[in-house]
Amino acid sequence: MTINPVFTDAAPVEPVPPAQQFLLDVVEGLSARQKYLSAKYFYDAAGSDLFEAITRQPEYYPTRTELGILDDNGPSIAAALPRRADLVEFGSGSTVKVRRLLKHLPDLSAYVPVDVSESFLRSEADALAMDFPHIAIAPVAADFTRPFTLPDDLNGEAVAGFFPGSTIGNFEPPQAARLLAHFGRVLGRGATLIVGVDLVKDSGVLNAAYDDAAGVTAAFNLNLLTRINRELAGDFAPTAFAHRAFFNSRASRIEMHLVSLADQTVAVGNHTFHFVEGESIHTENSYKYTVAGFRTLATEAGWEPVSVWTDGAGLFSVHALRRG
Repeated sequence: MTINPVFTDAAPVEPVPPAQQFLLDVVEGLSARQKYLSAKYFYDAAGSDLFEAITRQPEYYPTRTELGILDDNGPSIAAALPRRADLVEFGSGSTVKVRRLLKHLPDLSAYVPVDVSESFLRSEADALAMDFPHIAIAPVAADFTRPFTLPDDLNGEAVAGFFPGSTIGNFEPPQAARLLAHFGRVLGRGATLIVGVDLVKDSGVLNAAYDDAAGVTAAFNLNLLTRINRELAGDFAPTAFAHRAFFNSRASRIEMHLVSLADQTVAVGNHTFHFVEGESIHTENSYKYTVAGFRTLATEAGWEPVSVWTDGAGLFSVHALRRG
């Protein structure tokens, strides 16, 4: 079962329009024995706002913990990057985290944010350019999991990558290894990559982080059904589904599901799907690693582990990797 799309190293011959691809992915997922939906479709405008709200919940430790690591170790993390480099951020979104590094990189040649949301990408790039006028800002609107080219006019002496957050955990481990290898091809030989990785910890902490008391994560999960209704002529009743999140210790991952509260039939465009009471749609995985486990994965993907920084409680980690 694929929760996130499997990226390829070759560009499609005829790219499918996003709306059509959305429908194809939804029909494929809801037709599977274990129904699923790709987590990448969480992030419409409402979903993005809800995710930002999640990061402010007291139970959700990843964002504030990683920011703390970047604040406490900014100079040493920046020192792991080559001087006068072009820094590529994969899936840049908000610039909150990269700002923690840029203030320690006075000789950075260029910053290249890569994101699929072109309008948001441009607005964040413009704001960053105001605050860091000495750095060339070269945004690239692209899906970072697929082949794309860096701007031709970059003239840094080296290339580095930045992949913060725990996004690497949203990929099945073999896919995560392929993604790291893909980053290596984009950045080239000798590149450095800084990547955020969530760590294995007490299941109670993990379960609370993905099922906050205020119900924000539940709303985020259920918003996916609302998006399907709006964009694909679906007739889901979101109140007929419940959010469920739990740590699967055997697989070392958080799973998020939407559980049907009754027997029901749902239409999406011209397609219909039957649910029995208690049946779920698997919407997201978030894998948790040990430091050693992630380093092994990175090595298998062609990267050499260089340094790692963690918080005092061992909740989260930031890794520096180097490409041979």
